[in-house]
Amino acid sequence: MFPTLIEIFGIPVSTYGVLVAIGMIVAYFLFLRLSKREGLNPDSVEFVFIVTVLSGLVGSRIAFVIEHPEFVESFLDIFAIWKGGVSFYGGFIGAVFGFLLSVRIKSLPFWKSADAAAPSLVLGHAIGRLGCFSAGCCYGRPVPGADNLSVGIHFVKDFPFFYLVFPQGSTAPPGIALYPTQLLEAAGNLLIFIVLLLLYRKKTFDGEVIALYAILYGSLRFALEFYRGVTPPIEAIGLTWNQLVSIALVATGILLFLVLRKMRNQREGLQIS
Repeated sequence: MFPTLIEIFGIPVSTYGVLVAIGMIVAYFLFLRLSKREGLNPDSVEFVFIVTVLSGLVGSRIAFVIEHPEFVESFLDIFAIWKGGVSFYGGFIGAVFGFLLSVRIKSLPFWKSADAAAPSLVLGHAIGRLGCFSAGCCYGRPVPGADNLSVGIHFVKDFPFFYLVFPQGSTAPPGIALYPTQLLEAAGNLLIFIVLLLLYRKKTFDGEVIALYAILYGSLRFALEFYRGVTPPIEAIGLTWNQLVSIALVATGILLFLVLRKMRNQREGLQIS
């Protein structure tokens, strides 16, 4: 909606890039703070964060280019991440590999590190989705029956109670009423962040927070995919590949929760006996 924030000496500074950078900075400081509560070494945590972010950026861009080759007109466009065009799940998969590798290198306790990372990830993601709103990427499907096609946010009485019309120059199709999937995901991520932060203070076993994140975000993304207009569904099943990943993420979260809770109960049983 607002692709350019300011111009410095005639060079445009994208709102998307600024918001993504802010999201990373906020995630970094929150990760450090939560890691201190877990008793983790700050220098090791910084290393883990840097490796995880870099691997996530690489994974997110690779996945986007594979999924949307129509946005790549030249070799340099492959690397033009500042223009928008990243895949969250591609980045998530890349970040998981980077996180696993860096935590192992620094010999940090995995589940404590993962619990500290989960609220940081979802808060940074919420801010980053505002960048998607500014650039017009990750846009929603057309809203049927919308009659106001002037640029901006328009409120209606039915779910999701407002829709977006983007201007010329946005990644989203201009002049068309679209579901506000970017803002809905930002709001959903913010709500998940609040839930995770409340749980973090009262968690009963390591790994509980990251397991709940997988369940909540996977469920959110699965539902939102029905309103997104970027990724077409797979004809044979009527679901997008993002929904398949979401199902796997929810299942993984549930399995982790059950297994880790059982391990905690077994440890407590041994201590009592």
